[in-house]
Amino acid sequence: MDQAHKDDHEVDHVTGTATTGHEWDGIRELNTPLPRWWLNIFYATIIWSFGYWVVYPAWPLISTTTKGVIGYATRLDVETDLSALRVFRATQTQGLADASLEQIKADPSLFRIAMAQGKAAFGDNCAACHGVGGAGSKGYPNLNDDDWLWGGSLAAIQTTLQHGVRVATDNETRVSPMPAFGRDGILKRDEINAVANHVRVLAGLPTEAKADLAKGRAIFEQNCAACHGPAGKGNQELGAPNLTDAITLYGMDLASLTETITNSRGGVMPAWGARLDATTIKALTVYVHSLGGGQ
Repeated sequence: MDQAHKDDHEVDHVTGTATTGHEWDGIRELNTPLPRWWLNIFYATIIWSFGYWVVYPAWPLISTTTKGVIGYATRLDVETDLSALRVFRATQTQGLADASLEQIKADPSLFRIAMAQGKAAFGDNCAACHGVGGAGSKGYPNLNDDDWLWGGSLAAIQTTLQHGVRVATDNETRVSPMPAFGRDGILKRDEINAVANHVRVLAGLPTEAKADLAKGRAIFEQNCAACHGPAGKGNQELGAPNLTDAITLYGMDLASLTETITNSRGGVMPAWGARLDATTIKALTVYVHSLGGGQ
């Protein structure tokens, strides 16, 4: 018998357990058997699995699974619950679909449903830009105040949601084209500075000491008043912002105003009517209107 064969049957004199023949740095591996109780449990689980395959759905097929003897699966419970939820929601949303926006606002039950659905839709589709609470950020309107480019009435908000802002594929989208007065060579640098200072005057903000305010007022009347109005109060039919309230999407500091006048600004919002159903648009309209700035 060679040495390797002897090692296979060598017994450790301390534990009385046979070794496997493996050795590392003088340490020999014992061939210790698994506890009998552990093996019995393991064999029992194998037997149990065969029973499970027979009784419950288990084996995957091309488009489904084996049904099992009792035909039970938690997936069926989920599908049943989802079907019941769809029926329940359909009953609720039918009232929203049939009612006008004014009726929804006036009916406590419909209003509660609209607020719940509108909040969910807002979180899924609008919060990424406007914030969870609708407070907005630079370039994204704050929906909690009463400063609106195209109006904050229920009908105006619905139109904005339905058709979006500057959506090339929607003929009824909101558009408020403002010339890039500097980039297009309409105004020179000193003229832009003068009219920017005049805008700050309209908002009640301090101006540069060297600013030519008379020149700025004249340039505003010639180039800006047609949209913003002679007093800078804005025009919601054109989407022209009110310049007198110091509320702006891109900042009222001189540098931001200069950038806006020079290169113009143009945010974009999706036309949600192409993505959301009419009832969801209604619910979203009511929710946005109720954030605090609805007119």
